[in-house]
Amino acid sequence: MSSENRETIYAQIGGFSTVRGLVEDFYDRLLREDSLRHYFVGIDLSRLIRHQTDFVCMVMGGPVDYTGRQLRDSHRHLAITEKDFELVASVLENCLLDGGLEERHVAEIIGAVRGAKGDIVSEPKH
Repeated sequence: MSSENRETIYAQIGGFSTVRGLVEDFYDRLLREDSLRHYFVGIDLSRLIRHQTDFVCMVMGGPVDYTGRQLRDSHRHLAITEKDFELVASVLENCLLDGGLEERHVAEIIGAVRGAKGDIVSEPKH
């Protein structure tokens, strides 16, 4: 099959169920971090996981159309700090590596996350 070399990360890792498991593990890990837990107070976690799964599927090249809010709109009110952003990125990287993704795929995904930093970090200006 000539498209084998162009197979998406989504297809290579096993599709939707694998992504869903990775996203669930990611949020389990985030909620174990004392400094991050406050961001999730009052959040419908099952809805968040559903939206995040769709988003990650889309980023990985899967056949899912993400219909959630834009990153800036969904994170602005949280006043996420640079330090917390870096912790989340680290947790995500470890989660993906522990989940069996190849380092090159993890680097691509983390690169995309770091590229969105300006839309996510919104430390309050004092």
